[in-house]
Amino acid sequence: DMYRKVFVFRKDPSDAYVVLRAKLEQPLSNLTVCLRSYTDLTRPHSLFSYATKAQDNEILLFKPKPEEYRFYVGGKFVTFRVPEGHRDWEHVCASWESATGIAEFWLNGKPWPRKGLQKGYTVGATAAILLGQEQDSFGGGFDLYNSFSGELTDVYLWDTGLSPDKMRAAFLSLRLPPALLAWKSLSYEVKGDVVVKSRLRE
Repeated sequence: DMYRKVFVFRKDPSDAYVVLRAKLEQPLSNLTVCLRSYTDLTRPHSLFSYATKAQDNEILLFKPKPEEYRFYVGGKFVTFRVPEGHRDWEHVCASWESATGIAEFWLNGKPWPRKGLQKGYTVGATAAILLGQEQDSFGGGFDLYNSFSGELTDVYLWDTGLSPDKMRAAFLSLRLPPALLAWKSLSYEVKGDVVVKSRLRE
């Protein structure tokens, strides 16, 4: 149970990462990924990387610069422009629905204008899921200058689009529906210089 714990990625740039294990029975036609990050990086960095053998950017949450997030599904992405952070924790949720191709992006419990992405696509189930690096091949192919440095917590992946109430609940760390990947019952393996620590403050 990772309650009130964080992964600290200590180095910049870094070759470290965390492998997450999810119980995926079938491909995804809906999904939501949420996480909380704390960093002072201004260079590009990967937050959540889900690769299949067919597509290295099957699901990717990427921050190319402080005022921009990119959300990839099946190798295509949409960009969400955000105010530059105040060197504080940032909570993001991104959801996607195959039937409509609608991508939602929530930052600190508030929705951004929805965008269109990969209508009719299906996300593969056999995946390498990593925190801290951006995969350019299945489980590898890292560029150190896309690595994450800082703190990550509250990582979740659902096979549904969360309702607005649940998006806000994720931001507030309230009760959430069962997930494929849940921070409270995380199956993970640390590779390299990553330390699990208690959160410094709520």
